[in-house]
Formats: sequence, structure tokens, C-alpha cells
Amino acid sequence: MISDSFKHVNSWVFDLDNTLYSPEVCLFDQIEKKMTDWISQKLSITNESADILRSEYWKKYGTSLAGLMREHKIEPEEYLTYVHDISFDNLTENLVLKNLIENLPGRKIVYTNGTAPYAKNVLSALGLLNVFSSIYGVEDADYNPKPEYKAYELVFKKDELNPLTSAMFEDELRNLKVPHQLGMKTIFVSPESKNEPYIDFHTSELSGFLKHLI
Repeated sequence: MISDSFKHVNSWVFDLDNTLYSPEVCLFDQIEKKMTDWISQKLSITNESADILRSEYWKKYGTSLAGLMREHKIEPEEYLTYVHDISFDNLTENLVLKNLIENLPGRKIVYTNGTAPYAKNVLSALGLLNVFSSIYGVEDADYNPKPEYKAYELVFKKDELNPLTSAMFEDELRNLKVPHQLGMKTIFVSPESKNEPYIDFHTSELSGFLKHLI
């Protein structure tokens, strides 16, 4: 049984975007457009060039923000405030998921490469805000993004989390490498399965997987 692999787990760490809601919602599409607009304005380049740069920095540095900070010395607060000013109208309360997460034994945590205030807005729209005991954003990792080791180190130390008794749910494959190295159970949440040694489980639908753990 799947649940047997999680009997030792007492801390459940969830990514936010495209993990706690379906990528079909396309919420992150809004953010990516605002990222491109911001880069275009601040660097005085075309939207096409800005979109290419955004994607290149995401691939190279883990987030577009990390690339902008390292290559252009931008201050993160203004950028993050701008790109997270989006509509949440496409999100609806998910009472099934709320009930499943509430019934997991132990603490429930959100850790996102977005900001904690942005995460709270998303969780409020999903009806999940009160489910989680702690919510961590990129600012809690001194703007070091997942998948960097330093990011997990800072957040997990702040949370006093023991990776050996924890599980992590993520839609971004590379963001599960370090958690697996640290001894966490790793669950890849994505429509497509990937065969990687650092993935313990895969699910295309979070609620369906959690039903096996209750």
C-alpha cells in the first residue's frame, strides 16, 4: 500500500502553483506575462526579447527573479509586487482537497518560489488558508530559489523541519532533487510522469493521491 511508505511522515510540504491547483487554471500564465512586461520596461528591450530572457533565466537560475538579481542587480521587492498583482478569479474553493490535507497526520506547510503574501492570496481563493501551519516564500530563503540547496537549507532550518520525517509535493521536477537527497519522500505532481531516481511517487491529480494516505 502507498500509505505504508508514509507512516513515518509528520511534516507535509506542498509547493503552491500548479501543485495545489491544476495547471489548467493557467494562473501562472498571468504572472509570466507580467514578468515579461516588467523586464521589457526595466531593461528597455522588446517584449519578445524580454520573454526570451525570462525563460533563459528561469532555466539557468531556477527563477527569472534570481537571474535578474544576479545579472542586473535588481531589487526583488518591486518586481515581486508587480508580477503577483494578478486576478484570482479562475480559482475556486476546493473543499475535497481541504478535507484531505486537514486529515494528514502532522504539520502541513506551503513552500513556494513566489512570496508568502502571494501564497496567502492563492490559498484564500482555494479555501485552504487555514489548513497550513506555516507558509514560506522566496523571501524566507533570502531570495535563493528552489532548486538551490541553500534555499531548502534556510527554509527548513527556519521551520525546524526534519527532512527524514517529511514529504514534499512539487510540480517542478528539478525542485525535488535536493529534498530527495535530504531524505524526504518526494511526490511529483504533474500530468506527465518522469522516470527519475529522485522521484518516489508520481500523481497527475493531488486529491486522488492523498486519498491513499488517509
